[in-house]
Amino acid sequence: MLSVMCRSALPKYGRSWLSAQVAVRTMSSSEGPSPPFTTLAVSRPAEAVTHVQLHRPKKLNAMNKAFWREMVECFNEISEDQDCRVVVVSGAGKMFTAGIDLMDMAGDMLQPEGDDAARVAWNVRKLVRKYQETFSVIEKCPKPVLVAVHGACIGGGVDLITACDIRLCTQDAWFQVKEVDIGLAADVGTLQRLPKVIGSRSLVNELALTARKMYADEAKSSGLVSRVFPDKDAMMAGALEMAGEIAARSPVAVQGTKLNLIYSRDHSVAEGLDYMATWNMSMLQTQDVMKSAQAVMEKKSLKETLFSKL
Repeated sequence: MLSVMCRSALPKYGRSWLSAQVAVRTMSSSEGPSPPFTTLAVSRPAEAVTHVQLHRPKKLNAMNKAFWREMVECFNEISEDQDCRVVVVSGAGKMFTAGIDLMDMAGDMLQPEGDDAARVAWNVRKLVRKYQETFSVIEKCPKPVLVAVHGACIGGGVDLITACDIRLCTQDAWFQVKEVDIGLAADVGTLQRLPKVIGSRSLVNELALTARKMYADEAKSSGLVSRVFPDKDAMMAGALEMAGEIAARSPVAVQGTKLNLIYSRDHSVAEGLDYMATWNMSMLQTQDVMKSAQAVMEKKSLKETLFSKL
């Protein structure tokens, strides 16, 4: 489905590339969500690059019930889309996201079903686990996911970006773990992933317990983001350029790298090395190794090398 939605008249992969600025205009020109989605606009701004845009600008991209379901559907399809090698996520309108749409979600959170305390608790757990999958599906996607944040990234937005592989932001961006302000502990990924992204337990505790805002410069110095851009257009151009560099590499190498980085994050060095050896015992038997080595020896750009779909 996504291949149909994203179909364009772009030339064959490896032969020609849109300029970053032209592609940014393509990425920014979406007039609304992409059916069947009602909260996401999905496009193909460059060959092998899928752009997923949070698209409820009038609601500040607040995360309603449909969003939590559609993100899972979207990224499950992206995972199986052989025409996609890398994903860029951004937000439409004035900010990245205001977080959870409290008005839309209040019923599920405040009035869970169940005949007694045990059944209510069981249903609440099922609900939380379902919402956790909305962002875990990004991490499970074998394609690298870049996220480009402008303006505010509040609450669930932090859960989302910490599940992504590369985080970029604008100079006016700010981040807030908001959940304690609305009477709950963040439960869909921030408390689990943010400590591994930033590395400073003290800073994570401060952000999560005080709900204070973290601005772009601090986000960069702490490691939450890797690059800060002066404005949204510059950031989207930079995100697309980086996505193009990743998409030009062997998908066997790129997807294997992502999967092994995540495995190593959650295991010891020894376990990671053993997993890597097992992984490459088969993955080294790809033609992509010889194609890449030949391009390097001939001093050719990998963008001129044609790799099979994966």
